Amino acid sequence: DVIALIKKRAESESGEGMPASFVGEITIATELDALGFDSLGLADVLWDVEQAYGIKIDMNTADAWSNLKNVGDVVEAVRGLLAKEA
Repeated sequence: DVIALIKKRAESESGEGMPASFVGEITIATELDALGFDSLGLADVLWDVEQAYGIKIDMNTADAWSNLKNVGDVVEAVRGLLAKEA
């Protein structure tokens, strides 16, 4: 699931520095910057999602950073792409 991929990337990006309040508590409302992601971290998340789901997210890093603000935004983008391919 997309949230699990985001959590895994957040943990690997921040190592021990991930806020304890987020461990196991990432929801669709969780802001990406609150997880410590910058635009490059978001690009890594999108790459992880593309690999896991076999999809292509056609967004450059600047567009992604402008349009995807929380976990729910990423989930909805993936759902939309999967629906198009179905």
